[in-house]
Amino acid sequence: MCIKEGSFMDYKRNIRGFMNKFFRKSDLRDDDDIFALGYVNSLFSMQLVLYIEKEFKLKLDNDDLNIAYFRSIISIDELINRKIIQMSARTSK
Repeated sequence: MCIKEGSFMDYKRNIRGFMNKFFRKSDLRDDDDIFALGYVNSLFSMQLVLYIEKEFKLKLDNDDLNIAYFRSIISIDELINRKIIQMSARTSK
């Protein structure tokens, strides 16, 4: 379920649900750095990218594959919202 906040959607619950399938830490905060905490390996990184593309029907470009965009639930949520806005702007032209 997504919650609308202002002009953005809040996808944090969805992202957390996906991560909880892989992480045993049930108290993962939205701002926790999943790289610094040691939760991320190369396989999980690819699974996360594929999840975002499939779940939110987005195409992540090479420029989107910046580690900063995947550090936390908040940064992933911001990436998803940014891509949705970009996609919406392209289709409204």
